[in-house]
Order: sequence, then C-alpha cells, then structure tokens
Amino acid sequence: MVLQPYRGYGSRDEVFLIGRVFRQSHMPSDDQASDQNGDEDIVTHLRDIGRRIARRSVAGATVTARFAGVEQRVTTDKDGYFRVHLRHDPMPPCREAWQTMDLSLDHPEQARAQADIFVPPERCRYVVISDIDDTVMFTGVASKFKMLWRLFVQDAESRVAFPGAGALYRALHDGHGGDERNPMLYVSRAPWGIYDVLDEFFRMHGIPVGPVLFLREWGISWKSPLPRKAEDHKRELIGNMLRLYQDLPFVLVGDSGQHDPEVYRQIVDEHPGRVLAVYIRNVSRDAGRVAEIEELAKVVCAAGSGMVLAADSLAMAEHAAGLGLIKPEGVAAVRAEISTPLHQTVTRRSAGVRDAIMKDANGPTTAPPNIIVEPNQKKRRHVE
Repeated sequence: MVLQPYRGYGSRDEVFLIGRVFRQSHMPSDDQASDQNGDEDIVTHLRDIGRRIARRSVAGATVTARFAGVEQRVTTDKDGYFRVHLRHDPMPPCREAWQTMDLSLDHPEQARAQADIFVPPERCRYVVISDIDDTVMFTGVASKFKMLWRLFVQDAESRVAFPGAGALYRALHDGHGGDERNPMLYVSRAPWGIYDVLDEFFRMHGIPVGPVLFLREWGISWKSPLPRKAEDHKRELIGNMLRLYQDLPFVLVGDSGQHDPEVYRQIVDEHPGRVLAVYIRNVSRDAGRVAEIEELAKVVCAAGSGMVLAADSLAMAEHAAGLGLIKPEGVAAVRAEISTPLHQTVTRRSAGVRDAIMKDANGPTTAPPNIIVEPNQKKRRHVE
C-alpha cells in the first residue's frame, strides 16, 4: 500500500495538493534483479515500467491532511486520487518557500507521509507557467507512436532536455534579484504515472522543481489502453493559477507543436495586463504554422504582452533580460549551456536510441528564425 503525495502549491491563506493511494508489487532485491549476462539494468527498467502501469488504485481510502494548524479529511476517487483544498488563517511572511503538510492514511490501512507545499515568498515578482512536452523536454508530440514510447518506456536518463532550458528556468526562478524564488508551475497532459520520472529528469538537468501537479489521469489499463479526454485542461488550470496569485503577473512558456499559442492568446485576451511575456519554442518547420502564430502574436501584443517564437532558449533569455525578468548573467549561462554539445549533456542507455532522438531533436540543419513581436506591433527577426 502506497500513500504518494505530489508537490503542492498555495498562497498565504490556502493550499492545494493532489496525491494517490495505490497498491504496487515490491521491488525485487538486488540478487533477484541481477543477471549473469549483464542485462540487469534493462530487466530492472522494464520491470519498473510494468510496475508503474500495473499499479492498482485504492478507491474509497480516507486520508487526513494537516497544515498550518488546520485539518481536512478526504476520500480517494475511483482511480485512487485524493485532492486537498485547505483554507487556513493567513500565514506570516516566511523566507522559506517550501512548507510541509502532514498526511496520514486512515483506511483501509495506516500509513504516513509528508508533502512539500510551495508558498511564494514576498520577494517573488512573477509566476512562470510552462508546458513540459516539447518545451522543456523533447517528446515529439507530432508523432503519436514516438510520443507514447517516450512517455511510458524511457526513463529519466533517456529523455532529452532542450539545450539551454535548464539555465533559462534557473534564471527565471531566481529573477532579476537573484533570489526571488518565483513560482515555477509545470503543465503537461502526460499521465500521473510518470510523475517520478519527470521529477528525476528535472533534477538531473538542474531545472528548478515546482509543483508538477498539472498532469492528468489517463485512465489507462491493459483493458483500456486509450487516454481519457481532457478538454480545456491547460486553459482551466492556468485560469485557476491566475485567480490564486491575483497579485502577481505571469510568464507563459509553451511550444508551437500543439495548441499552446492559441491557449495563451485566449489567456492574455481574458486577463489583460496579467501576462508579461509569452515564449513559444518553435518545434515546427511548417511555414504556415509560423504564420498562424505571428497572427496570434498580434492579438497578444494588442493586450500589452510580448510574444517570442524562439528557435532556441537563448532568444527567450535575451528577451527576458530586456524586460528585466532575469539578470544579464542568466543570458550568459544559457549561451554557455547551448554551446555544450547535446550528446555530452544527456546520458543514454542505448546508442541507437540516442542517435534516433538526436536526429529528431536536431531536425534540419537550417534552424528556423526567432520571431519577436512586441506590444508596439513591430516584428524583429533574428537568425542565429
């Protein structure tokens, strides 16, 4: 029986947390996992994939959450998930951003756990909401088969971070003041089952961890291998964050491959003055798609925000530094990280997998331009 909390988030008077109760087979001992042919890593990896997929949800379990002197009892749903929304007396200003929530599983068995809750300190100046797939980590969502393979089969070491992404997100988290601890909220349509893999991936690449809480339950099982639909998943979640942190402006980061530009345009339109900048990583080589995003950028700029369609992380960093969001040293750090060859920054289990992913990640030898559209409606292009 496992009581697994995911990282939570909140403000000085309310906090949110999602977690899950499930049953899972024990990990084999080192002796059981070893293999005389030296294939123990592959066997262990495949066994771990099977364990993640075969987790058995515990519906109707009761969990008690305790935070800031307030207690709440919740019940897991049919998929084993529980949700805590706890209101409490306003907390005094605290320098430490991460707070602790105590959890206890009361039924059908007893277990205890602690969850980390991010509460922005007073010195933070803005909130960053970022997509994960094809924004921080190369997924290849345009190819459904490759996307599913990378979602479920690859471990943290086999996943590719876009060059410069780690340095860029560290700079945004630190802000121009150097220690602002700006909230980093990551959105993905991936299933909760790979939360641990994403968490390890972030740590490996030095990407500031945040409440990677915006995954969704796909409802996948051996009998039902197709994911449930999640209509307006990202738009609804960002809207909730805007309401929670109503005193802070936002920076939105996504990619050109799916619907991020359209979603972010609507967010800017519905919340004028709340979005400082929109950064879109260009993972599409389709000139028609680029033209569509340029038209969307005009709407974004009309509401007072700037949009950058970036071929790399450096264009985002330079624009952020120009707005005073990050320190100039952050730009230098991104440039240095980009200059490191991709094959030197990522460890692979298989050379064949490595070569295939790098081919997809690198794409054509001619990179698309960086397109920056400012609120004054002027457009600038930079080709690195």
